[in-house]
Amino acid sequence: MICIYIGMERIAIFPGSFDPFTRGHEAIVDEALRLFDRVIVAIGHNTQKRGLLTVEARKRLIEELYRTEERVEVVVYNTLTGDEARRLGAKTIVRSVRNATDFEYERTMERANRHIFPDLDTVILIAPAEVEHISSSLVRELHAFGHDVAELMPEGIRLEEYLDK
Repeated sequence: MICIYIGMERIAIFPGSFDPFTRGHEAIVDEALRLFDRVIVAIGHNTQKRGLLTVEARKRLIEELYRTEERVEVVVYNTLTGDEARRLGAKTIVRSVRNATDFEYERTMERANRHIFPDLDTVILIAPAEVEHISSSLVRELHAFGHDVAELMPEGIRLEEYLDK
């Protein structure tokens, strides 16, 4: 599907848990900024799940990373992504894939979202080769076993600064 926006701001929402936000996520936001006027990084908050970073720390990390990019906004939400997109004026959901397994999952989610929210489009971006191996789960696993994860994090971001002490 081709999206044409004439005379209106093109706003996209990039949802995820971002626990933690990695170089892979950063690559997708940077690509989305080439396609949209504004990108809202939307941190899904599941109160039943304890992550590596608190939701507040995830939000702070992403805001600090994009502090000089006024076209990026960071929000926390605990509703359906489509409902949050509508609330924020986004017409597009940005998702990313690293491999065929990711693609199958995202295709299923796109179809479900299209059924529930027919006015929302989904754009699936392919992770660049240099970051396609990076996932939040990999970062959490390596960190749990005491390995340095600096190369997996956005430049200048030290994971330790965001951990609960």
